[in-house]
Amino acid sequence: MDNNFKAYNEAADILKALAHPVRLCIVRGLIEKSSCNVSYMQECLDLPQSTVSQHLQKLRSLGIVEADRKGLEVNYSVTNERVKQIIEIMFKEEINNE
Repeated sequence: MDNNFKAYNEAADILKALAHPVRLCIVRGLIEKSSCNVSYMQECLDLPQSTVSQHLQKLRSLGIVEADRKGLEVNYSVTNERVKQIIEIMFKEEINNE
């Protein structure tokens, strides 16, 4: 067994974050659109802005998404390549059928 559990802890944290249906939906949507703002996500998810922001903060803290501020607007995108691969594998059938 590997005595260095840091990599395992990081991977487990990412998987735990993605295990929430709203966060999974946010990440998949960001990958499909390449980037968008909270208002757009709020409309798509039909959730309060504060709820979407809380989920985005969790995703940001784990390095799954990044924020790019342009004036008052903040656009989010998925920059973590491992996460992109996970989402592609999980939704491969749906993506191929679209």
